[in-house]
Formats: sequence, C-alpha cells, structure tokens
Amino acid sequence: MKKEKTIGQLAKEYPDKTYRDLERYRDEDRAQEAGVCVIGEARKDREEQDNPVLFEKEIDYHRYWKDMYEKERKLRQEAEGETTIVKGIGMSSPEMKDAQDRIKELDNSLSIALEINESHQKYNGKLQERLTEVEEENKKLHDHLNKKIEGARKAGF
Repeated sequence: MKKEKTIGQLAKEYPDKTYRDLERYRDEDRAQEAGVCVIGEARKDREEQDNPVLFEKEIDYHRYWKDMYEKERKLRQEAEGETTIVKGIGMSSPEMKDAQDRIKELDNSLSIALEINESHQKYNGKLQERLTEVEEENKKLHDHLNKKIEGARKAGF
C-alpha cells in the first residue's frame, strides 16, 4: 500500500490546481486504492431505492423531521406571542408608568444640577482669577514695603 499524499504535497506537485481540485484528486486516489467501483455504488444506491423497506425508513425519517419542525415552529410562535403580551402589559403597567415618571424627574433634576455646576465653575474661575490678582498685588505691596523699610534703615531710623 502506497502512502497517501497530503494536500500540501499535491499542491507542490500540481501548483496550477485549486484546493478543491486537489481534494477531488486525493479522494479519487483513495477510492481507487480501496477498490471502490463507482458504477457498483450507483447500482447499490438504485437497488436501495427500489427496496420498499429502505423507502419506508426514508419516509419515517422525513416524517420525524417534519414533526420536529412543526413542534419547534409552534413553540416559537407561542414564545413570540407571550413576549408580545409581556411587552404590551409591561409598557402600560402602573409600575412602568411610575418608572417613566421617575426617569423624567431624575432627568429634570440632572439638567438643573448640570446648570448649577456650570454656573459654579464659571464663578470659581472668576474667583481664581481675582485670587491671582490679589496675590500679585500683595507681592507688589510686600516688595514696596520692604524697599521703604530698607530706605528708612539706611536713613538711620
């Protein structure tokens, strides 16, 4: 039995082929090695279709999945209906109205607080400017007073 080639090895051997082509080539190679006859498999499939037992199993299989689909669909529709009802009741309930009123009150309080904060920031800014001016004037007066005291000391006082 020869060693199977990887897709990478096949890609090096056939650089112009696509990945899909390389997979087909590899799969065909495997089928040939296993001795699988494509025509024999087709005959087998045709015989299975003619077999009434297999046909009944296939019908049962389709019926099972159809039933499962219908059950899932029914459950989904019920859940969507319940969700709609809950949303409808919830949005118009007294609790929801109270909550919406409270949100409006808080929103109004917040806007008032933001206005007050802005006003305080402006006022604090003005106070800071005035404080800086007073500190500069104080420093000038201190310097002026020190010069006068030095002058008086030199004059002998």
